[in-house]
Amino acid sequence: MATSIDIDLLRRNHLFGVLSDTEMAAVLEFARLRRVAAEERIFAKGDPGDSLYVLLRGRVAVQTESPDAKLMLLNILDAGAVFGEIAMLDGGERTATVMAQEASELLRIDRRDFMPFLETRPDLCIRLMGVLCQRVRWTSAIIEDTVFLNVPRRLAKRILMLAQTYGRQTEGGLRIATFVSQEDLANMLGVSREMVNKTLKSFQKAEAITYRNGYLVVKDESFLDQISR
Repeated sequence: MATSIDIDLLRRNHLFGVLSDTEMAAVLEFARLRRVAAEERIFAKGDPGDSLYVLLRGRVAVQTESPDAKLMLLNILDAGAVFGEIAMLDGGERTATVMAQEASELLRIDRRDFMPFLETRPDLCIRLMGVLCQRVRWTSAIIEDTVFLNVPRRLAKRILMLAQTYGRQTEGGLRIATFVSQEDLANMLGVSREMVNKTLKSFQKAEAITYRNGYLVVKDESFLDQISR
């Protein structure tokens, strides 16, 4: 590959961290760089699962849409994340749509190149099994939350998940270092933005969070943890 890739970023990933220097070099030989603009669709639900992606720079949204065009935001991913691996492994259709929320740089690894590479590396196969199990557990948790939890409990749980992934400790609390709009939160929960706004205000009144210009700071994790149960 002609361009320079941040190898340390790849090594922090749970999938590529097991590769030796030689194996990493082999992967980069058949990997391709892709740049996308903000709001550009990377792939759509139902597209062929012919590749996986590593997000090198930027931010993407993983989402799905009902037949009546109701949107649900499943996840927001930042640099270092891997996505598209499920459909790439079984060759089936994409299970969700991925959109760039800002200008992003991706590393694309095609199924036709990766599967022969994978067949000779059982340790990487085992690691991929772990990744898939995490995906199944995460999906099951989302379904259970949607069915059994009310909006305040679901929102508190989602804020804690975002804090665990993107949280940066500051003097004011645990700052979620990624922009999350009220519309994003509403689409994650499958509820109205007005309901999210009302619930956020109640959390702010309890001094559990601050929310300004799309950035959340968790001031009282124990409060949110109690609400989420």
